[in-house]
Amino acid sequence: MGSTLPLLFLDVDGPLIPFGATREQLPDGYPTYETGRGPRATDNPLIARINPALGPRLLALPCTLVWATTWMSDANDSIAPWLGLPELPVVDWPDPADDEPAYGLHWKTRPLLDWAAGRPFAWIDDEITHRDQQWAQAHHPGPALLHRIDPRHGLSDQDFATLGQWLKIHRS
Repeated sequence: MGSTLPLLFLDVDGPLIPFGATREQLPDGYPTYETGRGPRATDNPLIARINPALGPRLLALPCTLVWATTWMSDANDSIAPWLGLPELPVVDWPDPADDEPAYGLHWKTRPLLDWAAGRPFAWIDDEITHRDQQWAQAHHPGPALLHRIDPRHGLSDQDFATLGQWLKIHRS
């Protein structure tokens, strides 16, 4: 990768594509956006829920963006063009091993720590728990921010403020 910037592991469902709000919370449903920046943005109708303004905001963060999602390389094919992002590295998830205890961790936690290989990283996901944060603190030699995003709203101004502040402190 060659960069000394911290990594930012991006999940899609929840942080970028909001879901889970009730009719009482969003009587008109989720907003959708007519146009993104890429030609393949209509491949999946949920992509229209992604605010294209998130792309420039993500690019402005002092980090190396990495897809950490079950969308895998489809995130580069569909979501990156919608957001105006370049092709990003993609975490290739290992096959789950039935005999490996999970220790109450999210299934992404250990692979992301392995992928970061000691490098400072932030991870945004809607399924991060306190247990994942404890694990990272105990098993990752570098700084790590595991930041849970409310999936009903997706990435917010407050989330960007938290990420921006942490990333500025931890860039070399």
